[in-house]
Amino acid sequence: MNITATEFKLRLGRYLDVAETDPVVVEKSGHPKSVLISHAMYQHFLETEDHYWAIQAKKAEKGGYLDEKESRDLLFRSE
Repeated sequence: MNITATEFKLRLGRYLDVAETDPVVVEKSGHPKSVLISHAMYQHFLETEDHYWAIQAKKAEKGGYLDEKESRDLLFRSE
């Protein structure tokens, strides 16, 4: 659902309810400015991002990058 910033301001409660099931795109001067989503959807996005970066870290380790412990051991070893 796309609405103007003025419409959003006038009917905030309504759009908070709508955002529980559908994203609400708020436009300003005819251009998308912000998106209102439910807290559950926001949490889902955060979990998806965490999962993505965990996969990237595992790929990097397999590619020869050092993990955190290996980096620390290398940097702080006594000579």
